[in-house]
Amino acid sequence: MNSILIVLPILTLLMFDLGLTLRPSDFVLIAKRPGAMLTGLFGQLILLPAIAWCLVSIFQLPPIFFIGIMLIACCPGGSSSNVFSMLAKGDVALSVSLTAVSSIVTLFTVPLILQWTTTYIGTAVGVQLPVGNLLMQNLVTMLLPIVLGILCRRFFDTAATKIERVLSRLAFPALMLLAGIFFVQHYHTIVDNFSVLGSCVLILLLIAVSLAAAISRLMRLNTQERRTIVIEVGMQNAAQAIAIASSPFIFNDGRIAIPAIIYALLMNVILLTYVGIIKTSTKKS
Repeated sequence: MNSILIVLPILTLLMFDLGLTLRPSDFVLIAKRPGAMLTGLFGQLILLPAIAWCLVSIFQLPPIFFIGIMLIACCPGGSSSNVFSMLAKGDVALSVSLTAVSSIVTLFTVPLILQWTTTYIGTAVGVQLPVGNLLMQNLVTMLLPIVLGILCRRFFDTAATKIERVLSRLAFPALMLLAGIFFVQHYHTIVDNFSVLGSCVLILLLIAVSLAAAISRLMRLNTQERRTIVIEVGMQNAAQAIAIASSPFIFNDGRIAIPAIIYALLMNVILLTYVGIIKTSTKKS
């Protein structure tokens, strides 16, 4: 099975679904509430990649997995984060805005971070980053679907609501299907390296969400904003990472996607646990 024929359509649909939820006001929230927006973007775009770089260096991962960890760490927020924010009684408007802005900003930051990573470590295994191809693929599979979704919402609001209702229900199963396909294809490699990669990813997630919570408190954000930022920093767009890793136009190596598969599994476990703790503490109070 050529997995890229499944990966790219799923990523495109997820980004179109994100576009359907957006309105122009979502992009100006950074001006209206700069503290919350900048804290969230700092956590996603700077904090998470920085922690990842430190951990992969400490764990001394093979170059392929070094690149894979950095790839998932520098991707934008996941499209399911607004659902998690809603379940956690967080700030859904902030979640939507952070996901939207990070998806646009990372069109440019992902190539920069990956170029730095492959220059640093990729030469050891002959991995190079075709930056132009990466930019073009991201524009076609991410920016264009988001724009089309926004336009659909703007001019066909009723139809957009119906489509979004269906796609939002398919987002999580689609991501799990994607992870499942790659798990089957790379079963032996995942099993052989799961203890090291799983530990690295788990520590990455726990440190990232803990620091996100601490920084949010330091910035004196309210409870809803803090919960959303924890979720946004922890939840990454694994579909994009898998698409970049497996694309014949970019890395064309499914092994680079393995950290993203493990991340997709662990981030849902950790963030669902986080939501569960919130719900339990809310009931007690």
